[in-house]
Amino acid sequence: MSEGSAFLQLYLSRLREFLREPEVVFWVFGFPVLLAIGLGIAFRNKPPDEVAVGIVEGPRVAEARRALSPGAGFRPQELAADQARRALRLGKVDLVVVPAEVYEYVFDPTRPESVMARQRVDDALQRGGGRRDPVPVRETHVTEPGARYIDFLIPGLIGMNIMSGGMWGVGFVIVDMRARRLLKRLLATPMRRADFLGAMMASRLSFVFTEVVLILAFGWLAFDLVIQGSLLLIALLAVLGGFVFSGLGLLVASRARKIETVSGLMNLVMLPMWVFSGVFFSADRFPEAAQPLIRALPLTALNDALRAVILEGAGLASQAGPVALLAAWAAVSFVLALKLFRWT
Repeated sequence: MSEGSAFLQLYLSRLREFLREPEVVFWVFGFPVLLAIGLGIAFRNKPPDEVAVGIVEGPRVAEARRALSPGAGFRPQELAADQARRALRLGKVDLVVVPAEVYEYVFDPTRPESVMARQRVDDALQRGGGRRDPVPVRETHVTEPGARYIDFLIPGLIGMNIMSGGMWGVGFVIVDMRARRLLKRLLATPMRRADFLGAMMASRLSFVFTEVVLILAFGWLAFDLVIQGSLLLIALLAVLGGFVFSGLGLLVASRARKIETVSGLMNLVMLPMWVFSGVFFSADRFPEAAQPLIRALPLTALNDALRAVILEGAGLASQAGPVALLAAWAAVSFVLALKLFRWT
């Protein structure tokens, strides 16, 4: 059997094995879409929520009730003092107002919604008391493509899916084959190690395009996602990301003999990237001291590059840094996996 034929047969066998497992097909293609549906609905564009305010009985309660009416964006509740404190503690109201000669605001300063409620309530009460702003202002409301949470989320889901698919779809399968002693049988065949590992990576990369197209198409159809950049560049980044995480999957599985071992190792590798690499919220929220380490993670580079291309229309030249970082991760992980891999 020629080297090319060995690679091809291994590649085709892995494709057939994948397509015969409906649950795997669901987790690769269906789960990201369901996640996008849930998060897209939860964080869809909608009017600001009403501020829940507890109003305690006092000499100026009627004045407070008029200023904090439902039509002004508030949801007032008249409560006794102990009931108001309890409602605040349980999160049923964002702020408690005691309308005496001097208004008293009772709130938790560690809760962002309470701090914002304090500002909105104070503004409404001051205006109700006759305050006039000395500087005239006007508002212009705009909704820019790419500014919604779902626009931020879709590229992150693509990156997360490429990472999870590469790690689990390659690393888990190899250890499962080792545990079932299938690798030991393959060792007896005239096949090079590079052919086997390359076929495992290639089979995984075959599904990357389908995953990316499915998620982008769903975002476009369901949430009017606007793709600003080149589809070809998005495909290039997806393939490069697939190489990176397939290589990391090979590396993690190169010596592991038990499913429990490789599961723990993959979670150890992926968990920091789930948290720090900007899948569900921006990586810029973390302290400045941690940014060099966060920017060195491959998923951070992939997510940043995908967002720049999809949402900002960035070109290849502007993403040279992330592309170089991904290429380095791909090369190092595959070379190390090839060196450390054991059949048994």
